[in-house]
Amino acid sequence: MKTLTRADITETLFQEIGLTRKDSGEILDMILEEISDNLSQGNDVKLSSFGTFSLRDKKSRVGRNPKTGVEAEITSRRVISFKPSQTMRKIINRKK
Repeated sequence: MKTLTRADITETLFQEIGLTRKDSGEILDMILEEISDNLSQGNDVKLSSFGTFSLRDKKSRVGRNPKTGVEAEITSRRVISFKPSQTMRKIINRKK
């Protein structure tokens, strides 16, 4: 299994669209920055045919260290969740 990296996406933009590598990288950075900015403002990000990124608030809770069994408080925090679209689910399940 291979991991897709930022450089891989930039290279694909370079090859498929014909932009320079520098321009491809800058466009990818702008897209990722826009997604990050909207999430940090509390907005959901929905990409049609891909999925939705949203924020969830997790309450504080008591956790346990699995090695030692010592209990510790896990503080409340915000986490990003991703829900794939129906189209994405069909694509993934078809590739198996």
